[in-house]
Amino acid sequence: MRQRYLDIASTPSVLAARQRYGGDRWAGGAEDDPGGLGEAERRFIAARDGFYLASVSETGWPYVQFRGGPAGFLRVLDERRLGYADFRGNRQYITAGNVAADDRVSLFLMDYAQRHRLKIFGRLRMVDARDDPALAERLAVPGYAAKIERAALITVEAFDWNCPQHITPRLTEAELEVVLAPVQDAMARLKAENDRLRRLLQAAGTPPPQGAG
Repeated sequence: MRQRYLDIASTPSVLAARQRYGGDRWAGGAEDDPGGLGEAERRFIAARDGFYLASVSETGWPYVQFRGGPAGFLRVLDERRLGYADFRGNRQYITAGNVAADDRVSLFLMDYAQRHRLKIFGRLRMVDARDDPALAERLAVPGYAAKIERAALITVEAFDWNCPQHITPRLTEAELEVVLAPVQDAMARLKAENDRLRRLLQAAGTPPPQGAG
């Protein structure tokens, strides 16, 4: 669906800018996948604990918000539909109001650690949880203490993977734990060895070296 993504994004003004700055050479020859979200996209989406969501107001102003939750709260319902539980937030309802007038949205899903980015064009429909409690329950996150106000359904129009060139690597707390686990294990082994040597010295009646813990 990459070619479809470029087709949607390539307005006359975008095409003019691409020609002026040389982007037309890069944009050509994109491979399209009419089959919708594939296995790579499904795995990537399931691993995300947040994404950026853009909508446009009736006055033409863009609005971007961050939607977050436990990893996997954004669900792949099928190859062309996504859904998530819309939890109670700051109660401004800007996105909910925007999509009531214009349902077109753009999503950015980021993996900062691996420097991957998935872009999605879609159409968002909000369903009041009271009107469809079964759908709200389907999208609920087990054990997550947040009130579901709406079920959000996104029909995917197109998606594209982005160049990682300027993505600055960042790690979440969980990712840091994985990276630091070998270092912590090594430190634990060194401490255990240090304690063992200290006990041997004490048993031999030899004071530990100056500065030894």
